[in-house]
Amino acid sequence: MAGKFAIVTGASTGIGYHLAACAAREGYDVLIVADEPAIHSAATKLAAEGAQVQAVEADLSTLEGVDTLLAAADGRTIDVLCANAGNSKGGPFLDQSLADWRRSVDTNVTGTVYLLQRVLSAMVRHGEGKVLVTGSIVGFIPGPFNAIYNATKAFIDNFTEALRNELKDEKGVTLTTLMPGPTETEFFARADMLDTNVGQSKKDDPAEVARKGWDAMKAGEGHITTGLKNKLQVAGSGVVPQSVLAEAHRKIAEPGSADR
Repeated sequence: MAGKFAIVTGASTGIGYHLAACAAREGYDVLIVADEPAIHSAATKLAAEGAQVQAVEADLSTLEGVDTLLAAADGRTIDVLCANAGNSKGGPFLDQSLADWRRSVDTNVTGTVYLLQRVLSAMVRHGEGKVLVTGSIVGFIPGPFNAIYNATKAFIDNFTEALRNELKDEKGVTLTTLMPGPTETEFFARADMLDTNVGQSKKDDPAEVARKGWDAMKAGEGHITTGLKNKLQVAGSGVVPQSVLAEAHRKIAEPGSADR
């Protein structure tokens, strides 16, 4: 295993799987991780295309899970990190269990921040490395009936912008934020949002989203929003009142809205 080395989190399905496929196609040895057994079948599929792939099943909502992932790297220099793992639970916030909303916060924020600090510190010492973090356009939009998820993505969008500025003099290290809109993945089923307007709507292709994010990362771009409609939403979020944005989000995310 003498080639370039990439780690991709949340890689069992969706955007993460396709980011891992991008790495594999470019000849990277790939370490993929998710909190479900499907990560092993994802590794098998990627390896069938000739890639050197290692799978780790770990819970990245915990510091121990992140440590397990990094231990699996076995001291190798990490050339690319795609921090894509995320978790959501839709529906009214007051109906959510502590375990559900805590898992979203710990996966999307705490685990991601800890992973970034560990990996970026090593990249800075090494003088080289590229990181892609999956944020979201919903970080710009108050999210009734998906309030925790939107808030965690607001954190990620803001945090990576600040961190990018801190790293601007580290010429060999880049940090890119991928900010997609609704994408055709397992996300809406896992979040119990299939009965919502957004859950039933036509969504972006995860392979295309991943490719654009990968290309932006390789080019060292600061951030990328995929899709014209999503770009317009981000632009509009700076001028439209937050209460209006919240009401618009309610119309697409409220349970049962697909039937109205």
